[in-house]
Amino acid sequence: MKLLRTLVSVLALLAGGTAWIATPVHAATAIVTLSPDAGPAGTSVTVTGTGFPKKSSGTISAGTATAAFKTSASGYFTAELVMPPADGPALAVRATSGTASAAATFTYTYSSPSVTEEDPNLAPAPAPAPAAPAPAVLRFGVGTPGGPLASADLDAVTALAGEAPSIILSYKDFNQAAPISELEAVRGRGAQTLLTWEPWTWGGGTEQPAYSLDRIAAGDFDPYLRQWGQALAGWGHPVMLRFGHEMNGNWYPWSEQINGNGSGDYVAAWRHVHDVVASTGATNITWVWNPNVPYWGSIPLSGLYPGNAYVDAVALDGYNWGTSASWSNWQSPSQLFGDGLAQLRTLAPGKQILIAETASAEQGGSKADWNTALISYLAAQPDITAITWFHFNKETDWRINSSTASAQAFAAALAARPR
Repeated sequence: MKLLRTLVSVLALLAGGTAWIATPVHAATAIVTLSPDAGPAGTSVTVTGTGFPKKSSGTISAGTATAAFKTSASGYFTAELVMPPADGPALAVRATSGTASAAATFTYTYSSPSVTEEDPNLAPAPAPAPAAPAPAVLRFGVGTPGGPLASADLDAVTALAGEAPSIILSYKDFNQAAPISELEAVRGRGAQTLLTWEPWTWGGGTEQPAYSLDRIAAGDFDPYLRQWGQALAGWGHPVMLRFGHEMNGNWYPWSEQINGNGSGDYVAAWRHVHDVVASTGATNITWVWNPNVPYWGSIPLSGLYPGNAYVDAVALDGYNWGTSASWSNWQSPSQLFGDGLAQLRTLAPGKQILIAETASAEQGGSKADWNTALISYLAAQPDITAITWFHFNKETDWRINSSTASAQAFAAALAARPR
């Protein structure tokens, strides 16, 4: 999963993290998030709120649309609202309960008008200049040892961060069925799943010839791929799917550096998987291409990118190991992500960018300061739409609350980001 590892821990053992207790939150600030936060009029939006009065009723309003909600014992709620037509490019969605109130912005997108009958003798009208993209709200996501069904873990992260994550990270290998119950549980929380699909058997090591990229591209797994596609299509709700992530490293058997794979094999496998799944009608998938941050000796990204027609969003995984390992040193967010982000923008101009896995060690610097700098750095770049925190105590204590200072800084940084 992370830089310079040559052997991978069994992902099924990720649930072995140390238990933790959330730091009490005092005088919580009311916050709302939207999923999705952009679309045409008529879009059904899940509104999630935290920090509201406990066990109270409230109202969500956006233009002429309203919806009622009730908060839990922790001041949390989720509700659905259909976005009404609006005169401008954006509309505030406001939740109010008693004296507590918070808002988030929904950005309207419009499809091009269809051409009906056009005079072939008329010269085509000049294409309008593209509108400047509206500033995106940086979404907060998390991966926890218990996964999408561990409600207690996710509730505790909500308390730590001061808001509910709108993205939940999940992992499956090539021996597991599409996790529809998990996807539905995440949807029930008003969030979306970032589903990691790994072509190997957990625990089998990096040399697994049965899962060579050539075999995937040759169609050996097509019945299994179609099962996934049909299941996801039948479920019908949005899901982000990252197949074969961190492919530019050498710690997974889908790397072109190991397992009998060679140059060009990854792109061929990706395109085949994409086409087989797409053939089932699974149009609800956002295909996320997700390398590790480049490092000396990693495979160049240019030879691993499947092409814009096969990718909907791009992502990076990157960790500040600090001095927690003998080979590592402290890296600022810009040092960690700067080069990789530049390469993604060159390879996939205009695609949204996610930080799909990140966290920091405590050793070697101030993790609290790093958390603050990270959110500020990412939120200032409009094409970066999400940060997903790897909330595990594993190689080192990556958790948000590895220290009280870290947890407090993280929550404050999220609250301070533009909305």
